Amino acid sequence: MNEIESKITALRTELEQYNYEYYVLSAPTISDRLFDAKMKELQLLEECYPEYGDPFSPAQRVGSDLSRSFVSVEHRYPMLSLGNTYSEDEVRDFYERTARTLNEPFELVAELKYDGISISLIYEEGHLVQAITRGDGTRGDDVTANVRTIRSIPLKLRGTNCPAQFEIRGEILLPWAEFERLNNEREMQEEPLFANPRNAASGTLKQLNPAIVASRRLDACMYYLLGESLPFDEHYANLEAARSWGFKIPDVIRKCLSLQDVFDYIAHWNGARKNLPVATDGIVLKVNSLRQQRFLGFTAKGPRWAISYKFQAEQAVTRLNAVSYQVGRTGVVTPVANLDPVRLSGTTVKRATLHNADIIAGLDLHIGDYVFVEKGGEIIPKITGVNVDARTILMGEKIAFIKKCPECGTPLVRPEDETAYYCPNEWGCATQIKGKIEHFVTRRAMDINIGHESIEVLYREGYVHNIADLYALRKVDLFNLERWAEKSAGNLIGSIEASKQVPFERVLYGLGIRYVGETVAKRLAYACTSMEKLEQADMESLLAIDEIGERIAKRVVSYFADERNRALVNRLKAYGLQMSLREDVLSERSDKLKGATFVISGTFTQHSRDEYRAMIERYGGKNASAVSGNTDYILAGENMGPAKLEKAQKLGVKLINEEEFLKWIEA
Repeated sequence: MNEIESKITALRTELEQYNYEYYVLSAPTISDRLFDAKMKELQLLEECYPEYGDPFSPAQRVGSDLSRSFVSVEHRYPMLSLGNTYSEDEVRDFYERTARTLNEPFELVAELKYDGISISLIYEEGHLVQAITRGDGTRGDDVTANVRTIRSIPLKLRGTNCPAQFEIRGEILLPWAEFERLNNEREMQEEPLFANPRNAASGTLKQLNPAIVASRRLDACMYYLLGESLPFDEHYANLEAARSWGFKIPDVIRKCLSLQDVFDYIAHWNGARKNLPVATDGIVLKVNSLRQQRFLGFTAKGPRWAISYKFQAEQAVTRLNAVSYQVGRTGVVTPVANLDPVRLSGTTVKRATLHNADIIAGLDLHIGDYVFVEKGGEIIPKITGVNVDARTILMGEKIAFIKKCPECGTPLVRPEDETAYYCPNEWGCATQIKGKIEHFVTRRAMDINIGHESIEVLYREGYVHNIADLYALRKVDLFNLERWAEKSAGNLIGSIEASKQVPFERVLYGLGIRYVGETVAKRLAYACTSMEKLEQADMESLLAIDEIGERIAKRVVSYFADERNRALVNRLKAYGLQMSLREDVLSERSDKLKGATFVISGTFTQHSRDEYRAMIERYGGKNASAVSGNTDYILAGENMGPAKLEKAQKLGVKLINEEEFLKWIEA
């Protein structure tokens, strides 16, 4: 082994140990900064010396940007669901039924039931070879590429005493802290919030881009082993063995020798779970002996040797003092209930979402009402009902949704097909104006280095009243404001100048047109190629663009129909922002694929799925997500989805592989 290979091997060993200490033991022994430095060093070495590549290297957890569809895989052992109980009486019934059937002493193992996504991991010779979702219990999706990015799941096992082949099952989780971070980020972008960590984890695990999965810091806890040669005939002992191999096994698992032990466990975690870093929704009880499990067997729905006890969604009663209203950058007005402080799921709740006018009307809310507030699986508290019996003759006024904007006083409007009310005064409502500026400067739009507080100051002092005003800022203007020095002023001006090189599709996204998110902005940019052509586009031409529906088309047309918006765009153009696709992108465009509709399926080696979509659009073709009678070709990679293949054969759709497609467009 030469010096380079030795260095790579040593770094891998070090980083595997640091990952284990941080993500499994929760006891880091190295700073994040030093860890990142070592990881970058390993990534650079692996990039420079690919001959020493290893798919199980810690550096391979970051996830590539190659997109892939998910292949359906049959489970070797079906992933059956557990029967649910909701009371201690039902738990007692399960215990007594088990005792009668076994007619011999037995132990139960009590575990917390984590609210995440069930996963089955298959290991061979100490290496992770496949990760499969529960699916319908018989078949699930192969999500190995995404699971490999989760740092609490070992790619290579520790120790030497693990079976040659086994399966371990567990739950993919999104910790509360990461859930809040994601929702805060989505709220800033006025994107729909994830309802709870489970939904967020599910959406993340099904991302077609493993790099996105890696960025969301999923976690995992394992709770059951299957295989022909497990080390012990006890469930609990096997979990302890798995812990020694490097798996994250929850340290809250307990053996219960009696029914009272079970009730004590339930009573403890019914309260203590509120302080856990991840969401839980119950307790699972399993017979400890694998021999006894086999004897008890299964029903059609699930095992007779295990059952789950579901916690009741925590609810609190508190007084409703007022309803306030928040205005977003697109003018959406959202009602918020202001409450007497009350403890709920480990936090003090003072506010709860009311969503929209229909929710308020349905609850029949009055000021002073005592309302039921729940978190359940949601981080955002919500009002679920009113204690009508607590009302008195001195009941406060009934709450009606406001008629005017709380920020600028403009009468609100409600489109026929929507539940939300909007403030239409987008040019005069201060909250909307500042919100649009904050959206414009975000990293995914113009990436300008300025925060919320600085935008507030610049707006208040009259320097910035719209996004174009940012480009008129001078250093001397900033020196007139508090806490602005040479360095900070220079950083902002430099950041603004650098944003002039941001590509057209991100400029379009930064305009903040309602319903035009990142993906839609990219589709519009590639279809129209310039802001000028987009301004001139009518409903018919916009609806002809892939995935552009009537709602989006209407908003785009109405945006450019407003002379003030056109003037704003012209100012941005005059300041030097990119108002068309780059020449190198345009030069590659042609009509080779004009009139042809493609569906992409499978995994690819030379380009990502997003890159192939861009190529199809660049050469005049259309992308579709599902196979239909209008599909002309399927760009088929490895492991193409069986359902799409079957439908393509039925409809007579032609399949072309990666090499054929690239030769076609290069001809």
